[in-house]
This record gives sequence, C-alpha cells and structure tokens, in this order.
Amino acid sequence: MSRTTFFEVKILDAKTKEQLCFLDKVDPRSTIGDIKSLFHRAYPRWYPARQALMLDAKEKSLRDEEVLQNLPVGTTSTMYFKDLGPQLGWTVVFLAECIGPLLTYLLFYFRVPYIYSHKYAFTSSPYPVVRIAFACHTFHYMKRLIETIFVHRFSHGTMPLRTIVRNCVYYWGFSAWLAYYINHPLYTPPSYGELQVNYALVIFVVRLVVFTQDQLRSSTHECLTIRCEFLILMQMCELGNFSIHLTLNNLRGEGSRSRRFPEPTTNPFTWLFIFVSCPNYTYELGAWVGFSIMTQCLPVAFYTLLGFIQMTIWAKGKHRAYSREFKDYPTLRMAIIPLIL
Repeated sequence: MSRTTFFEVKILDAKTKEQLCFLDKVDPRSTIGDIKSLFHRAYPRWYPARQALMLDAKEKSLRDEEVLQNLPVGTTSTMYFKDLGPQLGWTVVFLAECIGPLLTYLLFYFRVPYIYSHKYAFTSSPYPVVRIAFACHTFHYMKRLIETIFVHRFSHGTMPLRTIVRNCVYYWGFSAWLAYYINHPLYTPPSYGELQVNYALVIFVVRLVVFTQDQLRSSTHECLTIRCEFLILMQMCELGNFSIHLTLNNLRGEGSRSRRFPEPTTNPFTWLFIFVSCPNYTYELGAWVGFSIMTQCLPVAFYTLLGFIQMTIWAKGKHRAYSREFKDYPTLRMAIIPLIL
C-alpha cells in the first residue's frame, strides 16, 4: 500500500511578494478551490470568490477545478495571491443590469414631471410606434430576466463590484438616453417608403395574416405595416436568442465535466450554429438593428453599433477558444456574422 505524499503550499502577495500563508500537509488531490478555502480560514475577509491564485505573479489565474498534483510544481509549491475586490453573484449582476433599464424607460414613457416640459407631464404619444418601441424594450429585458432566473448557468460564480457599477451605468444610461428621444413630445416617426419591399420576401406570409387588404391601401396604415414588419423581425430575433440560450444551457448537464461545442438541434432557430459560433449575439444584433430601423432614432443606432463592437469581441474570443479546444470544430463557422465575420 503506497503512502500519500502531502504537499506544502506557500502563498505570497503578488505585489509585495510577502508571505501571507503557509499550508502544510495539503492533499495532492486538492483542487485550487480547496486551497482557496484553506486560505480563507486564515484570512476570512478574502473569501474564495475574491481570490486569484497564480503560479507566477504575471501569469493567468488558476482555475478552481485544477488539481494540485497535476500542476507543474513540486511537493513544495509557491503560489501568488491577488485580491479581486468585492464580488457579487452573476444572478444579482444580471438582475441589476436588466431591472434598471426597465424602470428607467418607464419614467420617460409615462413622462413623469421634470423630464420634459411641465405641460407634457403624464401625457402619452399619439404615435403607435412609440407604444410598440416600449413593448419591444420591455419584452427584451423581461426575457433577459427570465433567462437569468431560469435558464443561464454561469461558469464563473461572481463579478467584481467595480465592473457591476460600470455595466449598470452603461445599461441604465443608454436606456435613459434612448427613452428620452423615443418618448419625447417632439418625436415624429418617419415614413419608410419602399423599405416594405425589402422585407416583403421575408415576412410576406405573416403580413397576409396580420393585415387586411384595406389597410395595405392606406398610406398611413402602410407605414404601420412597415413598422410591424420590423417588430416581427425583432421578435423573431428575440425568440432565436432565447432558443440559443436554451441550447447552450442544455449543452452540459448538471455536474458534468465533459465539454462539447454547440451544434444545431431540431429547433430551426439553432440552425444558425451551422454558420456562426455565437448565434445568440447574431440574434441580439438583429433585434437591435430592427429596433433602430423601426424607431429611426440616432441614439438607438449608436447603442446598436457599440453593442455590435463589444459582442464581436466576445464572439471572436469564444470562436478562437472553440477552434483551439476542438480539433473537429466546423471550419465553415464564423464568429458572429455568417460567411463574413
């Protein structure tokens, strides 16, 4: 019967190189998460989620699931500690990011006093597109709340508090900026003209169900028809985004350590996996493009552009990770836009 050789782990401050803790008789099968828990006993204020442990002060942090005996260290190991700062769980993060825009938009939609001129307090816009925009914006963030509570599984348990504040400023601030102009008393919806033709092939059948022949003859109703086309486009993208999140959620079962790359299922919305690695971002972009065209509001277009840039960065990173990890990863797939990007 072989004897277990225990490890000794010395933990230094990554900045000052001062020794913070010395762990004796550490089981070689211990994970980094276990070592964080042991370190937490010595320093209660640094709970595991707040810790980053590295083999070198300039290297990337070790993952919680990595096993001590599998690391390139001897029986006496030196690790470097970095304080990640106060942390909050991802569920709290997403709730904060989504509830804020919902409530912020309501203030402008109902025109509470002191936002616009006093004579417009608690009035409403006569234009249907303003009410449609409100419904779309509300649906988008309600969907994200439902996904946060019932769908998403997060690979990392927490986010730094300073990052949460930055994200909330971004989402809440842009929501207020968009809502200010869309619900402004002087806002007038533009006429789309021939854009109806551009989307006729995509939603022709739906249009026949929703609109009557008399409505299509009226120029006023024609503009409404066009806006509803973009509404349909948006909701199709929202449904596609939700379908992708469900697929990603089901990709790895509870407690499973195996990793697979996502593939199309019988759900037609997931067939976009044939062409892109992150169709959830593709659908998200499509929804905001539809919202931008429907409202023809410059702040919305600017927000869509910024979102596209950020989602492209995320998608490219995920695409590279898939390509490195899986040798049989489909070569046809792009990151976010089929055949282009």
